[in-house]
Amino acid sequence: MTRDPDKLHRRSIRMLGYDYTQPGAHFATICTQSWECLLGDIVGGEMGLNGAGSMVQSVWDALPDRCPGVGVDAFVIVPNHIHGIVVLTSPHVGARPRACPDAQPPVDNWQPPIDHGQPRGVAPTGKRMSLPDVVHRFKSLTTARYRHGVYERGWSPFPGTLCQRNYYEHIIRNERALHRIRAYIVNNPARWAMDIDNPDTWQAAKTIDLDGHYAALWGEP
Repeated sequence: MTRDPDKLHRRSIRMLGYDYTQPGAHFATICTQSWECLLGDIVGGEMGLNGAGSMVQSVWDALPDRCPGVGVDAFVIVPNHIHGIVVLTSPHVGARPRACPDAQPPVDNWQPPIDHGQPRGVAPTGKRMSLPDVVHRFKSLTTARYRHGVYERGWSPFPGTLCQRNYYEHIIRNERALHRIRAYIVNNPARWAMDIDNPDTWQAAKTIDLDGHYAALWGEP
C-alpha cells in the first residue's frame, strides 16, 4: 500500500534565523519517495542492504571527500529511509548568523567527536557548506546513481527523485544528546517493527510530530 503524502505532513522544524553553516552536529532523517522500501530488507532485526542500499552507503561514506568542512558520524540505512549525523567542522567564512530570539544554538565550545575520521577534501577557498547543501548533494548523488541502477541493473523505478523533497533535522546540542542519538541510530533496524516509517505500521491520516517523537525517544525536553 502506498502512503498518501497529501494526508500526512511532517512538520518542518527548521529554526528561523539559525545559521546552518556554523560548526556543530546535526541528526538527519531522509526518506525515499512515497516511503517505498527500495534499499533492502530487515530480517531478525538486522538490515540486509541490496545493491541500492550499498550505493547509498557508499555515497554517505564519501561525503567528507565531496563536501568541504564536513564529517560524518553514526549512520544507518533501513528499507525506506536513512538516519545519520552530519558534523560541520571547518572555520566559519561568509555571512554572519542572523539574529533570532527563538533560536538556541548548540552549547558553546562543544565539539562532538567524530568516530569515522576527520573531514577530507576541504575546498581551498575555505567556503563552508551548510547542512541543506550537504543534504542536497547527498540526494542528488543517490538519485543519479539509482537511476543508473534502474537502467543498468534492473532496480525498481521511482517517481521523480529517489528521496523526498523535505527531510527531518535536529541540532545536537551536547554530548549527552549525541550519545543517545548514536544509540538510536545503531538500534534502529531492531526497532523496525515499531518504526513510524514502516509501511506496516504508519497511519496515513495523522500528522507526525517528529520533533516530539524523537525528543521522547532521546529523553530531551
